[in-house]
Amino acid sequence: MSEQPYLTAAGAIRLKSELEQLKGAARTEIAQRLRAAIQMGDLSENADYHKAKEDQAFLEGRILELEYLLKNAIIIEENNGSDVVDVGVTVTIQEGEEDPETYYLVGAKEADPRNGRISNESPIGRSLLGHKVGDVVTVAAPAGEISLKIIRIG
Repeated sequence: MSEQPYLTAAGAIRLKSELEQLKGAARTEIAQRLRAAIQMGDLSENADYHKAKEDQAFLEGRILELEYLLKNAIIIEENNGSDVVDVGVTVTIQEGEEDPETYYLVGAKEADPRNGRISNESPIGRSLLGHKVGDVVTVAAPAGEISLKIIRIG
């Protein structure tokens, strides 16, 4: 993970809650599954044991990822008083004669385009950063270049 991640305050709270659940109830549940599988005997052909070990590895990896994110993330506050597009702002854009679309610019870990949250690392998000209302930005999208006009910030 090379770039410093961004999280909203609400996103950080959600990740802290997930981390607590993984370190508590989820670890306990996997430990119980492992104990039960070990008691069955011969581990070399025990599918329950191998599945529990895989789940344990995934769980521990997710715990490490969440701990890293929470330790290193820059917490962004909603910044709808800004006149420049930055992480933490809501921006309304329009492509040609299409209907305007409104997005909340967040860090990559919280991106959810279907729910109006785009990443600052996405092609659109990266292209919008630093621009003002009225600016037209060109986005190098997978389907080709598109031009977006910034209609409103905030």
